Amino acid sequence: MRCESIQAGSRGGRVERKLRERTARVARIAEAEAPGSMGRYISWDIVEGPSGLEGVIICDHPAVRYALDGTRPHLIRPRRRNGVLRFMVDGQVVYSAYARHPGSRPNNFLARALRLGR
Repeated sequence: MRCESIQAGSRGGRVERKLRERTARVARIAEAEAPGSMGRYISWDIVEGPSGLEGVIICDHPAVRYALDGTRPHLIRPRRRNGVLRFMVDGQVVYSAYARHPGSRPNNFLARALRLGR
């Protein structure tokens, strides 16, 4: 998932330095705002875009789309056929053939980081 910050002039100058600072700041905010371990999957770079330099923030976590868009209630089943799920409930280990996930609300932490970093 990519979140682009701002565009700037040519490489090596004061404008690129400012763009790097701002993009790094937004990436740090995104790391803090990201749910769970997603913050460890955030990286950033300065790339040449169609209208100049762009600061790009990338989250490579496999579930980032689910965090950004949210999910509807759904069943969770084991990966293996005839397998079971194992999890903790009130300190007790529980085994089950499936679990009912209540769904999750959208959490657009990348857009929030972009707003907070400006």
